[in-house]
Formats: sequence, structure tokens, C-alpha cells
Amino acid sequence: MVNPRPLHIGITCYPTVGGSGILASALGEELARRGHEVHFISYERPFRMPVGAPRLHFHPVVINDYELFKYPDYTLPLSVKMAEVTRDCALDVLHVHYAVPHATAAILARAMSPEAKRPRVVTTLHGTDTTLLGRDAGYGPAIRHALMRSDAVTAVSAWLRDETHRLLAVDRPIDVIHNFFAPKTPRRSREDVRRELGLRDEAMIVHLSNLRPVKRIDLLLETIARVRPREAFKLVILAGGDFSPFLEQVRRLGIEDRVLVRENVVDVEDYLQAADLGLFTSQSESFCLSLLEAMWFGCPSVSTTVGGIPEVVTSGETGVLVPTADPDALARGVESLLNDPDRRQTIGRAAQARARTAFCADAIVPQYEALYRRVCDGA
Repeated sequence: MVNPRPLHIGITCYPTVGGSGILASALGEELARRGHEVHFISYERPFRMPVGAPRLHFHPVVINDYELFKYPDYTLPLSVKMAEVTRDCALDVLHVHYAVPHATAAILARAMSPEAKRPRVVTTLHGTDTTLLGRDAGYGPAIRHALMRSDAVTAVSAWLRDETHRLLAVDRPIDVIHNFFAPKTPRRSREDVRRELGLRDEAMIVHLSNLRPVKRIDLLLETIARVRPREAFKLVILAGGDFSPFLEQVRRLGIEDRVLVRENVVDVEDYLQAADLGLFTSQSESFCLSLLEAMWFGCPSVSTTVGGIPEVVTSGETGVLVPTADPDALARGVESLLNDPDRRQTIGRAAQARARTAFCADAIVPQYEALYRRVCDGA
């Protein structure tokens, strides 16, 4: 059997800390490892994109701040760079993560390319491009147009697929391809990390996110303030953003000695392997990649039951889901694992087994490869 030729794939994502950029970076790295040529196109190198890896390239988009424009424009320079990379690197596919402005720019870049050399456009929805911007009259029609003109559209959960159909009236198939996690080997031991954090016998509760309002960091802190016994744990926040706006709440709640913050951590695996349980209090989640990252290391989580999270976690088996954004209920969920180490370990092992079978690179990346082949073959 002849192996199919490697593909030339362009990937555009938000390069800052967040699930979509982290997933896109991991996908590009895995595709390159499988022999494809992968070209990232963005205004900055993605947060977790490795430097110097074979078949992995970065093309920066230059944004000029002309006085003519009240606000700098990104969509047009991005589309021009996409067209340039398509021409110079013979791209087969432009895979864009987030509809706005990436899918819009990809559609324009495709139109700028000669007809015989136009790339296929694959758009992956990650959440707020549907649930937030899709509701905005200034963005909704443009998002719908980009999705209808894409050669394929994917969503990271069935919940997000259904919300996209409902909110945007998109009358086309949307493939559900879940997120995956391909962790790197931790650089430090569990003991070294706990020593750095000053942990002795306390359980380590971990939260990692970009701290955007939808993550409800205020609810996270309110929950931690109600967990008993207080001396039994510390909360470690791996912050992909500025935590300073929350310092006053930490002081007001009197939990300064219970909360540790590490900002812009690249080697999240070091901390995840040292954690005992996770806590996620989001108002909305299309998937929650951070929860999956914790699961991979046998770390069970307590989470609000929102969006696509029930597709990742089965409450009582691979985690604990709390149906309401109630800090008392969330605190009781934390205590149910904190005060029962045997149950915590049982759920943690089940969470790890599910993560490593259902949401590993070997299960997910071939789905993207098959999708690329399908659209390139004109299906």
C-alpha cells in the first residue's frame, strides 16, 4: 500500500494562552511529527509552539498602525500573509482556529490565490466565536458567511456544534472532533515542585486558565474560601493572564495563605503531576482543555456542569460535576474528594484512563488528517 503524500498545512490561531491556541499548537506539532509540513501564520509565535522542530515553520504577520485607521487592522494583513504562504509553500489546507477574524481572512486569501492553487479552508470553532460573537449583530453575519464558505467546519464538542446550528442558523454539516492532550515529560519531580510551592502534607488543588471573565475566577476564590478544613490544602493557579485584579478579593476573603499563583507557565506538566485535584468554575465551556490536562495525570476535578464538559467527564466516575454556580455546592464537591483520598485516587485513575484512550493524539489527530484528505479530494 502506497502511503499518501505529506500535506502542506497552514494553521492560524490566537498565539496567547488559551485552549484554542494550545490545541492548535499541539495539533501542528503532532502533524509535523507525522511527516506533514506545517506553517503557523499569526502575529506572534504561538505560546507553546516549539522552536526548531522539523517541518514546523512560523510566518509572522506584520501589523502597521496607520493614522488613517482609528484601530489597527489585522484581518487584511493576515489574509495577505496567508495568500503569500499559500503561494510560496504550496499549501493544501488553511486550518483556522476561531471564526473571527481567522476564517474571514482565510476565505479572502483563498480568493486571492490562482484558481488551480487555491487551498481548502477548514475552520475549527472553539466556543466564544459562536456563544459570544455569534450573538453580536456586528459579527454574527460575518461568522455565518465564513462558516458557510469554509470547505469544512469542526467543533470541539457536540454541544458547541448544536449551539452553532441554533445561534447562527448554519445549514451545513459540522464535524465534531474533540480536543486532545499530548503532554511532554515533566522536567522536575513531583517532590521538587511541591518543595518549590512550600507544600508539606497539604493537598494541592490546581486551576489553570487564561483568567477571562467566563472562567469565573471570582467564583473560584469564593469556593476556596468555603472549603474545610482550610489547613488541608493550597490552591495553585497557573495563570495565563494578569492575576493582580483578583488580589483584593483574595485579601478580603482572608485566603492569602491558601492561594499561590504562577503566571504564564509553559511546562504545565510539572505542576499537573504534583496536583491532587482540579477545580474549574467556568460560566461556559465548549470543552475545557485544562480539565483534560489534569485528567491525563490522574488528577480528578470538580467542575461546573456547563457546555461540553459532560462529554469529557462522567460525574462520580471520572470527576465531580456540580450543576449550579454555587460556591457552597462547589466547596462540598471539593471536600468530597479532599477528605476521601481513596475515592480521589479511584476517580483519578478512571479519569486518567479515559484521557489516555479517548482524548489522546493517536485518537484525535488522524480525524483531522482524514478531514484534510477529504476536502483536498473535493468531497
